[in-house]
Amino acid sequence: MNASIWSRTETILQRPPLPGDISVDAAVIGGGLAGVLIARCLSEAGVDTVLLEASRLGSGQTKNTTAKITLQHGLTYQRLIRQIGTEKARLYAEAGRRAVEEYRRLITEKNISCGFSQAPAFLYSLEEKNALEQEREAAEALGIKARLCAGTELPFPVAAALCFEDQAMFHPLSFLKAAAEPLRIYEETRVQSVEGRKVVTDRGTVMADHVVFACHYPFLNFPGYYFMRMYQERSYVLALKSAAHIRGMYLGVDKGGLSFRPHGELLLIGGGSHRTGENSAGGKYRQLQEAARQYWPQSREVARWSAQDCMTLDGIPYIGRFASSTSHWYAATGFQKWGMTSSVVSALLIRDLIVKGKSPWEKVFTPQRFSPSASAGTLFQETAQAARGLSRRWLAPPPAAVEALPNGRGGIVDCDGEKLGVYKDENGACFAVSAHCPHLGCQLKWNSDEKSWDCPCHGSRFSFRGELLDGPAQKELPHG
Repeated sequence: MNASIWSRTETILQRPPLPGDISVDAAVIGGGLAGVLIARCLSEAGVDTVLLEASRLGSGQTKNTTAKITLQHGLTYQRLIRQIGTEKARLYAEAGRRAVEEYRRLITEKNISCGFSQAPAFLYSLEEKNALEQEREAAEALGIKARLCAGTELPFPVAAALCFEDQAMFHPLSFLKAAAEPLRIYEETRVQSVEGRKVVTDRGTVMADHVVFACHYPFLNFPGYYFMRMYQERSYVLALKSAAHIRGMYLGVDKGGLSFRPHGELLLIGGGSHRTGENSAGGKYRQLQEAARQYWPQSREVARWSAQDCMTLDGIPYIGRFASSTSHWYAATGFQKWGMTSSVVSALLIRDLIVKGKSPWEKVFTPQRFSPSASAGTLFQETAQAARGLSRRWLAPPPAAVEALPNGRGGIVDCDGEKLGVYKDENGACFAVSAHCPHLGCQLKWNSDEKSWDCPCHGSRFSFRGELLDGPAQKELPHG
């Protein structure tokens, strides 16, 4: 199985499961970076907090990030000014700036060894510079220093690049390990339901005055309706040895643009983004390999992995009160592809809501917002996508027979009138699972690059054996 360089180079000691029923001030669900930082901020503010993790700390999306700490989030600020106005766009920028500063402060004060280093962050285009010039103007209007440049360290010419100085990068699991050290954490404790202030797990019940959902994608469909307001994307990363050393972090803004960042003697190259459930043909890793051979023919691949990101309708994370009917529930989700800064923003914002009752950033990130101009079209697309997925369950054309599947491939087959997902390994052994996602019933699709069954509606993923890899589903697939 593919594993990130972070997973290969850091070990986090296991915590015990929940020993039984307890009562606390706050329960945080999810042991990734967002959950740990939220629990830490609350604990430091004097709130008796417990963190519940279904598997192991950092076992979800945190281990798969490229770990860029930056308030440069693509071509973001010009869009935000048009979409939500200058005042709210400035608050978004302020939150990102504070997140970068908070990492720097915490790592320095606590002397955390996590490979933290400052570096410039660049957006670049191979095609034209107008969009980058507009982003520079928007950033500067919000108080962010940015400069346009014609050349970079990259081994190919660019039309232009936009530089944000004094950003940073680190080893996310090394940081997570240190940040989690003083916290009260229970691993291998899966939350099954939340009923008011009662958090029901497979190990016992937690009574909490405040409940924080920091589990990447909220697993409850109601209230909140997050399944109607988010979709998920996958992207892919290679770690290269013996590639040219670069100092900065880079993100291409053109369609199919690549991401780069150094880590010690390695270079990370990322790309191949697609909606989860739309990679039946595969080839994403191959595209990155071809780019590596073109730009650094002497390089050697030492690791590969993929990441999954929740994407909101308006391109702004959902951080704050979960829903109007649950004032003591909170959500931290929809981080797009900027989980490092969004995790800190979540910790500071939710701490202020619980301790002070308000946050100046809430008006930007509130999950209860709805902007018809920004969201209505996308909401229609997402609803249509889910409807297509559900209809495939009943209306898909007759799939190929099992015998027709080539070795090393997966596909939907009809077995006595029931649709199954079947994977045939390189030796011809077959693995059959239900082809229907247990979340809301959408028909799954095969991901050739990951050898997984992915849901095109809401992004749940399963191994070819049926094991749950990513939510919002909470159960594995029935299998033969």
